Amino acid sequence: MHEIAVKTDLLQDNNDAAHHNREHFVEHGVYVINLMSAPGAGKTTLLERTVDALQARHRLAVIEGDLQTSRDAERIARHGVQAIQINTGSACHLDARLIHQHLGALDLDALDVLVIENVGNLVCPAEFDLGEHDKVMVLSVTEGHDKPSKYPLMFHVARAMLVNKIDLLPYTDFDLDKAAKDARAYNIDLTVLPVSATTGAGMPAWYEWLEGRIAKVKGR
Repeated sequence: MHEIAVKTDLLQDNNDAAHHNREHFVEHGVYVINLMSAPGAGKTTLLERTVDALQARHRLAVIEGDLQTSRDAERIARHGVQAIQINTGSACHLDARLIHQHLGALDLDALDVLVIENVGNLVCPAEFDLGEHDKVMVLSVTEGHDKPSKYPLMFHVARAMLVNKIDLLPYTDFDLDKAAKDARAYNIDLTVLPVSATTGAGMPAWYEWLEGRIAKVKGR
């Protein structure tokens, strides 16, 4: 009797596709972010503000991942950038092959930055490399400060954690220091940025971090 390592094979196939995607991005000089969070953490609102802040200096496009509907892609497109919707049906994450299938719709030579907004989920998206340069995750204060301990992989693989909806801190028992400490227990180099995508508080620090990462990856 032989055991079949289905998950191992699945991740290896994904990693091979991710490597191929990364080669494309490097060849064309495109900086790519995999933006992850639980549903309702505010990724799309944050992305709308980010697009508005960066598009005067950088050529951007967005890939939106959702189980159903094209609502998020439509929201992003209203800001004047190309937005491609990927509906995963019942799948709780995007994978590298799905990304590769849709790259033909993008002119990578005409881009500086590609943001992939992953399906809202704190588990599966963290396991799948898409070929991105950086994973960035969004944690909302309304979710509670215990999430790093409950979902450690997401915080371990992220380069930055945006703590969103800080305008609601007075109405929650969210402990920002504890959330940051617990997250850094899994990732000592994690950058933690408190923000409010609704009010704009803290967002300049996020833009500055992004600009630094874009410059580093693009060799500027």
